[in-house]
Amino acid sequence: MSEDKPPASRADPPQQEQMMEYFTQQILFLKEKAMLQASVREEKKLLVENAKLKKDIDDLKNLLQDTQKRKAVKLRQERALSASIASTSAQLGESAPSTHTAPSATQTHTHHGRRRRDRRGVSCESVCVLSREQKLDVSRLDLRVARILDVRKHPDSESLYVQEVELGEHAPRTVVSGLTNHVPPEQLLGSLVVLLCNVRSVKVRGVQSQARLLCAVNQERMEPLTPPTGAQPGDRVTFQLYPGEPEKELNPKQRLWERLLPDLRTDARGVATYRGVAFEVRGKGLCRAPNITSGNIK
Repeated sequence: MSEDKPPASRADPPQQEQMMEYFTQQILFLKEKAMLQASVREEKKLLVENAKLKKDIDDLKNLLQDTQKRKAVKLRQERALSASIASTSAQLGESAPSTHTAPSATQTHTHHGRRRRDRRGVSCESVCVLSREQKLDVSRLDLRVARILDVRKHPDSESLYVQEVELGEHAPRTVVSGLTNHVPPEQLLGSLVVLLCNVRSVKVRGVQSQARLLCAVNQERMEPLTPPTGAQPGDRVTFQLYPGEPEKELNPKQRLWERLLPDLRTDARGVATYRGVAFEVRGKGLCRAPNITSGNIK
């Protein structure tokens, strides 16, 4: 007779309970480990974000301090200008020396009336000219947004582009720029740029250039300033601390553009500024250089 085989050994109930408790503890341990790792990652992320926020706050504090200093300087300049205008008006308003012959009453009245009118006219004109001459700031520039409609190589220069640009006027303008070694034509075509529009039209290697395209530059590269998203051709570029209307045309003899150039720069965020005040299209945003920070503008 064949003998019955003994049944396979099984863990007794106490061992099963111990094994279940062990597995449960391991699962809880793995969950806690995963939660701890996620917490560490989140903490690192928060530290990076906090550092970035701290830097932004420091930059804003520095910008505020610079703005307050510029306001104080501008107030002193305005006071000095007012005192100078008052002094000039007083000097121009002094009476002329009397003549030796005594004119008749009618002649005296007519002569004095004409002299007062002439003196008032000279005084007003002189004060206006003096005020305009001393106001050397960016508000005298006519800066506007434009769209590049066409780009081609200059026929007589390998380093120059000839661009047709839309300014919201009755016809496009022609602009010559030296960007061939820095920006490909397909990147310029259709893009928005910032133009200085009240410069006198000049010939550049035989091609008439009717405006100046503003670019940010550093030692390695040059690129056009980019207006904010939503800007349209013809939009004015303004400056909060420098209100006023631009001149119809800049006088080349005054070299106003050349005198303002040292104060035109991009800041640490690439924002185009004049003495720290941003180039702004009102209600739409700031003008920037996409890849050039702390650079010059020309």
